Amino acid sequence: MKRQPQTIKRIIQIIACSLLVLLAAGLSACSNKQESSYARAKQSKQITWGVRPDTKLFGLTNVKTGKIEGFEIDLATAITKQILGPKGKAVFRPITEKTRITLLHNGSLDAVISTMTITKERMKVIDFSDVYFNASESMIVKKSSKIRTIADLNHHGVVVIAIKGTDVANQVAKLAPKASVKQFDDYGSAFNALKAGQGDAMIDDNGILAGLIADTPEFTLTKATLAQEPYGIGVEKGQTQMRQAINRALKKLRASGKYDKLVKKWFGKVSGFDVKQAESQKVKIQ
Repeated sequence: MKRQPQTIKRIIQIIACSLLVLLAAGLSACSNKQESSYARAKQSKQITWGVRPDTKLFGLTNVKTGKIEGFEIDLATAITKQILGPKGKAVFRPITEKTRITLLHNGSLDAVISTMTITKERMKVIDFSDVYFNASESMIVKKSSKIRTIADLNHHGVVVIAIKGTDVANQVAKLAPKASVKQFDDYGSAFNALKAGQGDAMIDDNGILAGLIADTPEFTLTKATLAQEPYGIGVEKGQTQMRQAINRALKKLRASGKYDKLVKKWFGKVSGFDVKQAESQKVKIQ
């Protein structure tokens, strides 16, 4: 009976040591996770990108080939080659606005390139690359329309078409209070309504609008700008090596002229689209 305290003491020591080992392993795993995206990419020679498959000019599934095509696809491929070399492979996984950040958090994606505006709120939950496309909230109208500025909207009877969930209605209320706003669930329905004459103008990101009118020559983008919407590539918080590698790649692609060629390839022929403005890095994060 006299030896029992020693036995209990020994058991406590063993438990304490086990807990320390588990804690150390946990801290090590967390540390590895911080840089695992870049390390994994270098080892596997591939980067898994989250992309939109439904946004013309940026990323849209080709019904004939089943492949996603667009500016963001070409840019992500070029960035991958810059980071991993000529044999580096870009793997594309379709995402939505609702799933893209979740998939970053759970490690399913290495990066997201999907017309995602850099905002202070989003910067609290993920990290962003430098701006790769300086979008702006703009407006499309029929070329025959007299509407070209926000002030032109400020008349009774003028109808502005917008997507639900955006801030367009509030902006129009402030800048053109005499106009009314009709909102739709998706871009297809919204643009069809505009073509059918249910509205006089549609307001959204100029890059998105450019995709809508790319094959519809009777419409044009106006020079009206309500706000800047700088797009950035999203990576998981703490993935510093991956973010820095992407930024280095973007810088090299701009310097080589490759970036400029891609912008002109996809947006150069869209009526009213300002290529130089899209390429600008002079932005203000909202």
